[in-house]
Amino acid sequence: MKLYNTLTRKVEAFKATKDNLVSLYTCGPTVYDYPHIGNWRSFIFDDTLRRVLELSGFEVKHVMNITDVGHLTSDGDEGQDKLEAGAKREGKSAKEVANFYSEVFVSGAKALNLLPPNGYSGPSGPYARATDFIEEQIEIVKLLLAKNFAYPTEQAIYFDISKLSSYGELSGQRLEDKEIGARDEVVTDTGKRRPQDFAVWFFTKGRFVNHEMHWSSPWGEGFPGWHLECSAIIHATLGDPIDIHTGGVDHIGTHHPNEMAQTEAAFSNELARVWMHNEFVLVDGQKMAKSLGNFITLDEITKRGYHPLALRLLFLQAHYRSQMNFTWEALDGAQNRLKVLRGVADLRWQPISRRQGEITIADSVAVFDEYENRVRASLDSNLDTPKSLTVISEMEANLSDSLLGKDQIDRFNDFLRFLDHVFGLELSKSSNITDTQQELIESREAARRSQDWSRADEVRESLQKQGIEINDTPHGPIWSRSSGQPLA
Repeated sequence: MKLYNTLTRKVEAFKATKDNLVSLYTCGPTVYDYPHIGNWRSFIFDDTLRRVLELSGFEVKHVMNITDVGHLTSDGDEGQDKLEAGAKREGKSAKEVANFYSEVFVSGAKALNLLPPNGYSGPSGPYARATDFIEEQIEIVKLLLAKNFAYPTEQAIYFDISKLSSYGELSGQRLEDKEIGARDEVVTDTGKRRPQDFAVWFFTKGRFVNHEMHWSSPWGEGFPGWHLECSAIIHATLGDPIDIHTGGVDHIGTHHPNEMAQTEAAFSNELARVWMHNEFVLVDGQKMAKSLGNFITLDEITKRGYHPLALRLLFLQAHYRSQMNFTWEALDGAQNRLKVLRGVADLRWQPISRRQGEITIADSVAVFDEYENRVRASLDSNLDTPKSLTVISEMEANLSDSLLGKDQIDRFNDFLRFLDHVFGLELSKSSNITDTQQELIESREAARRSQDWSRADEVRESLQKQGIEINDTPHGPIWSRSSGQPLA
């Protein structure tokens, strides 16, 4: 299995540190508002990576955080805490906002068929909340101060990036370049030595004197900086270094380098061996923004009649390292493609006893072995989901007018379960038609044999209203779900 490592900037053969056990950490949501589809692309990428690792024989220990404190509106430690901003916007407490949007996220994750993390179980379930790891974060700050990697001011404790020679290796940006780029940045704290130094602990003073969420520490009341939680959660749950750390490309410049710096300075080892990042989602060629009116949520997609898994399929049709452009027309295409795939899955239910003839796509079940091997090969090549989906399209074309024998149906069922494990599209859950619908199909065939075309058309229209399409073949009728049928 080969994966692109952002740290080394090349595709490398992947090998787990501990035999076949993979430690995987994926950056989760900041729960102050509804996730948008760009966020969901990242989480679907994480889920696909985990599924492919498991497919390759690895046991994956997966941890994902939920940020419910400390994430400011600016990566440069400026602006308001996003949770506090959400509380002010909605007239609720920060905890109420965090709880509500955490539930929104978990509900969306289920709708998109994301596997829940399995490497942590705490007060908030399988997701590791930042507020559940305050003591662990304080311990890291203690180490950073003791080792002279951090310094206090009146307003906060900052990590001194000049003390770590490796800082910036993930982004490939030298310290001198960051200093030049930061010259015009606004710095609220005059005690901060350089704009790029980042806060590991804020005091409830000055602009944060009324901060709702705060905890006691050896340095007084305060709350942790955003970057600190990931280092603390990883160290406490997975141990460092971990095998793989993921996130969006927007984390390459600041968040992930800061995580790396904290862990390396505090524990004298690297944070992760492999770093993987997914690209942005554009909407009609533009970056998503509420001000542009193109900030799209999963709730809006479902209200328009799209199945959540159509969005999942749309994202799988693009390589995770490529920017993708979202349009409603593209989502239409993904939804129709999902319906076609489920129609192919329905071929399992074509009753052999009622066929007038039978054809098969091969003399044996070996064709499905070939399809599966080709899908595996594509995914092992840095998660090439677009290429693997072309294999499924080829299968779809070959099966569309075919009837399967019993042995092939058994192997087809195995293949569908394999596809579901990898892509999470729930193809194997496609259900059979009712006995009444089957009787209608048979009555239509009887009408056609007696050349009662009016009755045959009447039955076809009745089936179409029920979401069942009939494809007449030389070997008898084959039914499938119609393109207008809502997906279950």
